[in-house]
Amino acid sequence: MSLTDVSSQTRRLPRLPKLSRTAWTLGVAVPIYGAISALTLMDAGSLPRFRFDPQPLIESGIAIQVHVAAALTTLAIGIYLMMAPKGFTLHRTFGWAWVISMAMTAGSSFFIMTLFQNFWSPIHALSAWTMIGLPVGIAAIRRRNIKKHREEMTNMFVGGMVVAGLFTLLPGRMMWHVFFAI
Repeated sequence: MSLTDVSSQTRRLPRLPKLSRTAWTLGVAVPIYGAISALTLMDAGSLPRFRFDPQPLIESGIAIQVHVAAALTTLAIGIYLMMAPKGFTLHRTFGWAWVISMAMTAGSSFFIMTLFQNFWSPIHALSAWTMIGLPVGIAAIRRRNIKKHREEMTNMFVGGMVVAGLFTLLPGRMMWHVFFAI
């Protein structure tokens, strides 16, 4: 039996499927969010319960109110765009509304400095990335590169809306106090 016979007889393990950037983002962000939330709640010593109290939002500054309104609009339009048929006039119309509301969400975040009192926090890097990614996604569809457009816009939705949205709901943050009580 020669060396080539042995190597041809070895069994190959099936390859794992290649994960998309969206899957990686969610795969990293969700466990981190869960760990931070669990540690914070264990420190508090009690479990949260759902309730809606808009008072913290009403008492906040105009920058936060504009940011939350734009983010909720972006989230609603984004969910519709993910589920609706693509390429039609309605998709393009809602797409432009999503781009505008996403730009307002990212832009208004630069006026919110609550984590590091007088400085931007690391989450502002996500806002800067969004302001760069929006024109990239628009340019892709204008060039008829549907795959690139879909990737850019989906990644911005997942990163900017889902992941950032999860981290606004961390225990102790303002949106936590709007939706949960301990």
